Amino acid sequence: MAIIPKPITPNIGERPGAPGSPSDGEWAFVGSDLAIGYGRPALFENLSFEIRRGEILGIVGPNGSGKTTLLRTILGLLKPVAGRVARWPGLNISYVPQRDRIDAIVPVTALEVVTMGMTARADAFDRIRAADRRAASQAMELLGIEALGGRLFRNLSAGQKQRVLLAKALAASPDVLVLDEPTSGMDIASEAAILDFLRALNTEQHVTVAIVTHMLPIVLNLATTIMLVSPRGIVHGAAGEVLQEERLTAVYGVPVHLGQVAGQMTLVVGDKDGGDV
Repeated sequence: MAIIPKPITPNIGERPGAPGSPSDGEWAFVGSDLAIGYGRPALFENLSFEIRRGEILGIVGPNGSGKTTLLRTILGLLKPVAGRVARWPGLNISYVPQRDRIDAIVPVTALEVVTMGMTARADAFDRIRAADRRAASQAMELLGIEALGGRLFRNLSAGQKQRVLLAKALAASPDVLVLDEPTSGMDIASEAAILDFLRALNTEQHVTVAIVTHMLPIVLNLATTIMLVSPRGIVHGAAGEVLQEERLTAVYGVPVHLGQVAGQMTLVVGDKDGGDV
């Protein structure tokens, strides 16, 4: 059984100004009495949770633990086996996939990929409005990749492609930004820059961010709340409450030690005598 706080059941009719985009602190998603998976037996059962506007949520856990299944259920892409997930009406969600799904044969530029976030017809570039192109250019500028606009997407590095896909998601002005392994293929400097960007996006533009990753260090100093996913169940709560050494050691099956360096939380995997596992 998952350890999940009892949800606050939303009542849209009692919300001021509803329906509409939620303000900081209000719910964005609520799961009630969920069983999730692809049939019986369900992967997880008796799940209830509330994801609130303004959070940076880290969905973390070992590979194959069910993170993607949980995410698909939250986003409404996978119907729960039982229970329901409520989503704030009109919530604008952008998704950045783990790997690009742009056909490598199609000679589209980075700017054209970003503008796909502005239109339902990704092949109708001649119909994209000037305002859409401006929004795409602004999103690329925010990420410092405006110089890549004229380059073919298929020729970019893995890290550059990930930034382009992030710009594509941002061009749609999302309320919620969902990222699957957002720093995949990036070097240390690029990874740090992306995490700083996501933190600023959340703080300054009040975008709710959800990150799915098997890499705990990615969310260690970024996420405000955590869903820790494992075959044992799902633990959901404030990052400082969920990320405990004993719990992480049990989930990952290796000794996990947490500490502080230069004011930042650090994670070391290994025996207490310093030997690596």
